Amino acid sequence: MEHPIGNLMDTTMNKIKEMIDVNTIVGEPITSPDGTLIIPVSKVSYGFASGGSDLPTKKENKDCFGGGSGAGVTIQPVAFLTVYKGDVKLIPVDKFEGTPDRLVGMIPEVIDKVKEIFKKDDKKKSSKADDDFSEITMDDTNL
Repeated sequence: MEHPIGNLMDTTMNKIKEMIDVNTIVGEPITSPDGTLIIPVSKVSYGFASGGSDLPTKKENKDCFGGGSGAGVTIQPVAFLTVYKGDVKLIPVDKFEGTPDRLVGMIPEVIDKVKEIFKKDDKKKSSKADDDFSEITMDDTNL
């Protein structure tokens, strides 16, 4: 025979599961008129407690149980994930909180900027190389 506290805890957990699903953490995508896809990301915290006691009775073979349970849930928006023309960015809600997370989110943008700098340097070098040989004529070669 299962104890009533087990049923009480199972009921509490099932009710919490009904309230929270994966769509609570990673929200439903929203598409803006310019085609930007915005996905809200939230932090969900919850806790619950259950307790009870078997109560003494004057009648034999009579089980008497008293118990209770409670739960609390908080949902806090953390960031928005944006997708526009293949460019994905994580925009935190609180700019001062989660600095390491912001740094990790900025890595792709920094890499793209470094690549652009190297591409510009390569173009300058290739254009200088083209200019260096532009004045060479067939008379200058020893063939």
